[in-house]
Amino acid sequence: MTTTPASLIEAVRYYSDLGLCEKKMARMKWPDGKITCPHCGGNKVGRIESRRLFQCKNVDCRKQFSVKVWTIFEDSALGLDKWFVAVWCIANAKNGISSCELARALGVTQKSAWFMLHRIREAMKKKTFTKLTGEIEVDETFIGGEARNMHAHIREKKIRGRGAVGKKAVQGVLQRGGEVRTFVVRDTEGPTLRPNVSQHVEWGAKVYSDSLPAYAELSRNFVHSIVDHSKAFVVGRVHTNGLENFWCLFKRSLKGTWTHVATFHLGRYFDEQAWRFNFRRLSDAGRFDVVLGGTVGRRITYRQLCAIDDAGFMGKK
Repeated sequence: MTTTPASLIEAVRYYSDLGLCEKKMARMKWPDGKITCPHCGGNKVGRIESRRLFQCKNVDCRKQFSVKVWTIFEDSALGLDKWFVAVWCIANAKNGISSCELARALGVTQKSAWFMLHRIREAMKKKTFTKLTGEIEVDETFIGGEARNMHAHIREKKIRGRGAVGKKAVQGVLQRGGEVRTFVVRDTEGPTLRPNVSQHVEWGAKVYSDSLPAYAELSRNFVHSIVDHSKAFVVGRVHTNGLENFWCLFKRSLKGTWTHVATFHLGRYFDEQAWRFNFRRLSDAGRFDVVLGGTVGRRITYRQLCAIDDAGFMGKK
């Protein structure tokens, strides 16, 4: 058996061994090999083989824990063998994977698969203070139902003026040859869009945008160039085609795989697509290891995911 799976079928076979999965997860959590108790921080830890658990030997603690603690897998009844296959699928499916498809593949309910996918998307979130440099593209897109797919009376009610009315705006910042970052925004006005550019792009960088008035003041801190799409789409190095490509990739996944995305969760789906775009040059095994490394220290519960309040109602945003 290969030590590094290169395909989905090899990954399914390789990670069918729960003991191997737990050892890999332990190396991710404790790279120095020193297992510590998540409750008291002690390093005197024993192993309960019959239950696949660790137990703290500190007389004031004595609590049991598994490798799932302090990860997105915590409190899940599913084994790591199924979790690892789910991570492999979402990391390497070019157009994403739906909860229905994952449920059929793993033999779980659609609701469980949906929860699993959102937990993995939490691990895909990139938290960094590093600013983008070089040539930067900034652009926006709108997510919402197409007018041609609406009934006539619905279309007359929702479509007013521009086609963007009633849709959700998303801003993107792309470093050419590098990574993309996305932000779900409330509108496309200057006070909303400019701070994202200032926060994520190094001052003095070359910034390219379309002729949206909201970006007019970027020239104060950046070398700002504009391409007027009513006249041309490319003027030398000035264009936003890189981001346009990313928007097309996302909308292809939205239309062909996810079918419907609630506004409340839209940012998570963009996090997934941005992660897949940023690590596109890695191998399947490489992307799997990156996602697995991001599972440590993060957790999201079903209540948090659905924003269920004390009265039992799901929040809508």
